[in-house]
Parts: sequence; C-alpha cells; structure tokens
Amino acid sequence: MKLVNGSLIIHNQVMRPIIEICLEDVQSVLAAQNGNADRVELCSDLFEGGLTPSLGTVLTARKLAGIPINCMIRPRGGDFCYSDLEFQAMKEDVLAFKKADVNGIVFGILTPQGDVDVERCRQIIEIARPLSVTFHRAFDMTRDPYKALEDLIGLGVDRVLTSGQEATVTEGMDLLADLVKIAGDRIIVMPGCGITERNFKKIHERIGAREYHVHLPMEEASKMEYHPSHIYMGGLLRQSEFTIAHTDEGRVRTIRGLI
Repeated sequence: MKLVNGSLIIHNQVMRPIIEICLEDVQSVLAAQNGNADRVELCSDLFEGGLTPSLGTVLTARKLAGIPINCMIRPRGGDFCYSDLEFQAMKEDVLAFKKADVNGIVFGILTPQGDVDVERCRQIIEIARPLSVTFHRAFDMTRDPYKALEDLIGLGVDRVLTSGQEATVTEGMDLLADLVKIAGDRIIVMPGCGITERNFKKIHERIGAREYHVHLPMEEASKMEYHPSHIYMGGLLRQSEFTIAHTDEGRVRTIRGLI
C-alpha cells in the first residue's frame, strides 16, 4: 500500500479513500447519501461527542436510505469506563440495532487505568458479529496508543477512529501516519475530528489513510415563531433551542470530489 499523487495504491489498484459522515438525524443521513458519502455514523447528541441514537431514528433511516449506517453505542457522555448497568444497556442496544439490520456498530470501553477493556469489548463484538465493528475515539484516551492498537487488532476490530491522541487530526498527524503504517492491513486506522473540505487533501497526502471520518454540518433556523428567552432545555453551557444542525449535502459532495 502506498500513496501516489493523493491516491492510495493497494495491490497495484488505485483506491479512493472512504468518506464516513458523522451525523445525528435522518435528514442528515439522506443529505450524506445525496452528497455521495460512502457511509454514515449515526449518533445522537453530537454536542456530547455522540451518544446512542434512538431506535426510531435508526429504523426510519434504514427505511429511507440505502447508504451503510454504523450506529454509535454510547449510553452517556463523559468517560468510557462503564458500570455494569450501563454495560448491559450497551449490549441491549447492539442487539436492537443488529435486528434493525444496520451495517455496523461503533463503541469503546476502557479500564480505569486507561487501557482497552479487552474482556468487555470481546463481549460486545461477539454480540455484534457479523456486523462491522469500529472502536471510537475512546482510543484517544488510552495511555499507550501502540498497545491499544495491538489490543484492538487482537480483538478483530475492523477499524479504529482516532484524532491521533490530539484535539484534532491536524495536530495528531504524526501519530496518525505512524499508526496507519504500523496497522497495515490488520486494522483500518480512520482519522477523524477537525477534517474539513479545506484541509482534507493536505491531511490525506500526509497520512494516507484508507478511510476518513468527517462532520460537515450546516445550521438552519428553527421554525418556531415564539421564542421564550427565559426558558432553557439544558444547563448553562448549551446550544440555542432555535437553531438546528444538519449535514450539509454540498459540503459532503465537495469533500468527496477532492480525491
């Protein structure tokens, strides 16, 4: 595998990288599909970094869209060290989404010491198969990315989503390029966080990954005409109740056309 003029050459064949769009509603799934994305990661509450979507959202998206859908399995925000009750809920969500015939699941579980929780991850993977399995950016919270990568390879995980243990991919490019090289064909290292249509080509030329994870939102105004200003649906750190984010089909098409 090598990179020539921005294109991946695998077994002497030119392979364009897969573009996965991170999103949280059915309208966005359709926009990603219309923008020629290859796959979507369906979540809820991206403000929290992405939580498990509702079953109704997943079923509606499956009914209306043909694009492969990977579903987030994350019962709450915060860390990735889960209680027994939270772990049970994660297993039930995997079973529900498997029954809904999604393409794959996305999850991550760590030990208190900052390692991949191999035993719990193995249980999730066994339940999920034959669905595709992605280990999400819990990877970026591990104390040793090289050990974590080998643990995930040993578990048979299909891909790992990572920003290179930095806030964004642009800051983590050195580690990402190293991980892609070390991983080879054993696991897909999928860079994600902070990739846009402006920096994608430069990032791809530097890292040479086979897949990328991208969030390309737009905002539209709420249809509400009555705006009470003294009532809030969340805490003090919050988004406006009167703007709604969806995936921008045009931005997806633009980034898809760069390579």
